Amino acid sequence: MNYNDKIEELKRQDLLRTVKNRDCRAGRTITIGGREFLNFSSNDYLGLASNPVIVRAAQNALMDFGHGAGASRLISGGTSIHAMLEEKTASLKGADKAVMFNSGYAANTGAIPALTDAHSAIFSDELNHASIVDGCRLSAATKYIYRHNDLNQLELLLRKSQSTNKFVITESVFSMDGDIADIYNLDMLCRKYNAVLYIDDAHATGVMGSGKGALAHFNVTPDNNIVQMGTYSKALGSVGGFAAASEAVVDYLFNTARSLIYSTALPASAAAASIAAIDYIEAHPELIVKLRENITACRRVLLSEGLAVTSDETPIIPVVFDSTVETLRISGRLLEMGIYVPAIRPPTVKTPRLRISISASHEQEDIERVVNALSEGILGSRK
Repeated sequence: MNYNDKIEELKRQDLLRTVKNRDCRAGRTITIGGREFLNFSSNDYLGLASNPVIVRAAQNALMDFGHGAGASRLISGGTSIHAMLEEKTASLKGADKAVMFNSGYAANTGAIPALTDAHSAIFSDELNHASIVDGCRLSAATKYIYRHNDLNQLELLLRKSQSTNKFVITESVFSMDGDIADIYNLDMLCRKYNAVLYIDDAHATGVMGSGKGALAHFNVTPDNNIVQMGTYSKALGSVGGFAAASEAVVDYLFNTARSLIYSTALPASAAAASIAAIDYIEAHPELIVKLRENITACRRVLLSEGLAVTSDETPIIPVVFDSTVETLRISGRLLEMGIYVPAIRPPTVKTPRLRISISASHEQEDIERVVNALSEGILGSRK
């Protein structure tokens, strides 16, 4: 296979990606190649990735437990810090028990095939994250894809299914569109058809429901037929993923999830940072209030400038374009103006876009700056 030809084809389609490495901590501003940019690309929604309290917790654990874990959790890679984080995660999510994974990707590609088998049926939203898609592909279950947030079609599929082990899988906040799944009515459907509701809560944890996530936002009580997957790497500013569910489900995952069993554990310092982040959010509810205010302000100003944005109150605000060329051009223009908003292109999304990501660390002038950059001369032809 000639990979040079494949690279050239990606170039012709404007789909070749290159890595831009930071020279600094994650934060409101970042430095790339010696130049500072206002950062609207991060999932660090509460600005905790570089918070001194979280960093200090990781440093302390690093001194106590060393850097490398040395083995998988089921061998000798786990520590009391890992167990403490799982207990705190279960409490945060209102679940019986939780299990830590090395990433959100590892959680979905480990948990979904472990919990399903050839007698199962999976019903997955068409815009679910790639990690869910890959988890479903690894499963022996029969797969059904329902139209994005189309509960009527989902109910038709559930009604027709003869499977006795049904799984409805959805993101709570969709990572590229920023819209919210109707978790309340999804839960009602799952109860009606005796299906498990598997929620990827990665972009809602720390953001919605006073930080607890989508179930709390929709006032849905966790039970044995709900699995909450999530990450520590977004609003919590740390690293790793998790699944929170009934004790039986979590114990089963410890014994069957291949991405857990066959991976060296994350270091204790990562778990300690996540614990500190959860504690910090619970002690500082004003952070989520500030994030909410920034989200509202950004959407309001974008709408006032004639830009079409969704009404969902999430930190993810996509500005969709007709072509990849246009998206790259505008992203490049923003970069020239000192604003970092990378272009999101196929195959990550069907329609190219700028994914504006709001943080509690942003100030009002930051929001005005990015909106002005989009509206004054750059998007004038679309107004």
